[in-house]
Amino acid sequence: MQSKQKNLGPALLGVAGVAIVAGLAYYFSSSRPMPDGLIVASGRVEGERIIAAAKYPGRVLKVLAKEGDTLAAGALVAQLEDESFQAKTEQARQALNATEAQWKSAQASLDVAQKEVPMGLAFAEASLSQARAMLSKASAVEQQSQRDAQRHKELFERGVIERHRYEQADLAWQVARTDVHAAEEAVKRAAQGVAQANLGNEKIRARQQEVNALGAQRERAAAAVSEAGTVLKDLQVTAPDGGVVLSRLREPGEVVMPGGAILEMVNLDRLYLKVYVPESKIGQVKLGLPVRVYTDAAGDKFFDATVSYIAARAEFTPKEVQTTDERTKLVYAVKLRITNNPEHQLTPGIPADAVIRWKQDVAWQKPRWK
Repeated sequence: MQSKQKNLGPALLGVAGVAIVAGLAYYFSSSRPMPDGLIVASGRVEGERIIAAAKYPGRVLKVLAKEGDTLAAGALVAQLEDESFQAKTEQARQALNATEAQWKSAQASLDVAQKEVPMGLAFAEASLSQARAMLSKASAVEQQSQRDAQRHKELFERGVIERHRYEQADLAWQVARTDVHAAEEAVKRAAQGVAQANLGNEKIRARQQEVNALGAQRERAAAAVSEAGTVLKDLQVTAPDGGVVLSRLREPGEVVMPGGAILEMVNLDRLYLKVYVPESKIGQVKLGLPVRVYTDAAGDKFFDATVSYIAARAEFTPKEVQTTDERTKLVYAVKLRITNNPEHQLTPGIPADAVIRWKQDVAWQKPRWK
């Protein structure tokens, strides 16, 4: 925030007050004849109001600008009390940290499961393949043992072999049958292992849903932190545009409502002169016509301006004009945008004269009042 030492606020307001009466009476003072092509009008310099206002309700803690200060756009001008919002912001930040930790833990568990489950499933499928191979081998051995036992039985019944050889063959068949049953059980257990391993995919999906839920919760917590930070920032009232402070509308300790104005400013680089042109001459005034503005303090020096606004309807001469005859005349309000204001010599409220040139081949002349 830059500040000029001269206090413009009271001066601007004082001049503006005087200009309302004296300046408007000056609008319709008669001037010496001007060449055809030039129109003379008088008025006072004005500027669009710039209001630095609070976005949220609260008590004003401090105001950092005073009348006459020159502020840049975005400059801090006031601070509202923010203790409760500071607490809410800290609470939201802690909630975000807790949710962030939970999300990271769930994400880590998901990462581990995504690695372990495929490995467990591959191992279970390999075990099932091995069990099936063992069952196939045991079945082949059992079938061969059955055939051997049958042949030995026939040979024993014909008296070709001794009884113990038949019994050995029959025992071998019984053992082979037991091995088949064991292999079948192994296949069943391996198949159950594959089914169990496949459940790992369900666990992965469940953990993924948990991670997604915590991620959404984390986003909501982050949004809460961001919102709280935005509120804290908005409790710092800044200048919406660059300009000079005309008046402090609030003081520390006062309570403001949403949209409550704290400072009134004006941009000295965007001033205009408001004049009233008689109905008989308004047809000659067009938007964009060149204008020269003169003030008593500047002498023969002028300020360039252009016609930027012409009222669509006529009105009676402003009531501040002193004579009844003048107040009954119809006039049109015209705004003349001042295009240069070196060293900010012009300020709102200063009375000034304007020469509007509507014929380009006519030489400029300074107004000459009687």
